[in-house]
Amino acid sequence: MTMLEVSRVQVRYGAVPAIHELTISVDQGEIVTLLGANGAGKTTTLRMISGLHHAVSGTVRFDGSDISRMPAHSIVELGISHVPEGRRIFPQMTVLENLEIGSFHKPHAMGERLERAYELFPILKARRKQQGGNLSGGEQQMLAIARALMAEPRLLLLDEPSMGLAPLVAQVIFDILRTVRAQGVTVLLVEQNAAKALELADRGYVLETGRIVLQDNADVLLRDDRVRMAYLGEDIVPGPVAHSDNGDTLAEP
Repeated sequence: MTMLEVSRVQVRYGAVPAIHELTISVDQGEIVTLLGANGAGKTTTLRMISGLHHAVSGTVRFDGSDISRMPAHSIVELGISHVPEGRRIFPQMTVLENLEIGSFHKPHAMGERLERAYELFPILKARRKQQGGNLSGGEQQMLAIARALMAEPRLLLLDEPSMGLAPLVAQVIFDILRTVRAQGVTVLLVEQNAAKALELADRGYVLETGRIVLQDNADVLLRDDRVRMAYLGEDIVPGPVAHSDNGDTLAEP
């Protein structure tokens, strides 16, 4: 069942176009990834879905309801949480206070949701009285994800969760995302590590200058020469070249 439908959306920053006729969908239970170079429109797409920036045209539907013009707090209440690039935790507040803020519109059963967060991120329970700004980068990312999950979202938007993290710590984050999906949360992921994102995701979209240029199942994109060259850092060796009798170059059959 389709949970999120973004249809022919255009977004501008002032007079500058950022997204052009964007159409994507996310089905319930999926992990879908958005790939692209810096400035391709990935972060803008997540901000537009979560209500932090509104499209000038097109529609965004969540569970069939048009959320294109809804304020961000109303979108959170519908079941969409956004973990922004850079984590954006409150550094002067404790871990516990950061988590409590995540459930500001759902104060009931706070204890149960805290325990679920601590089960998923045991280090946060040990650090719950520490200020968020004193955590390591990986711990801050865990806190940002846990804070978003405190709102009990059905759709989680993640922007560059592994940025700046050591590979082993980033792998812990990816493993946690698998667990989050297994617990019933659908995920739309923007991630600089294209290989890890495609290993994790069911499907993917590739954006260039605000437009979708490729879309397919994740395993197909992993094998696509264009993706391998542009985003996986692989050198693709051209195949043999055939020549006709008159010396013209032909493609290898």
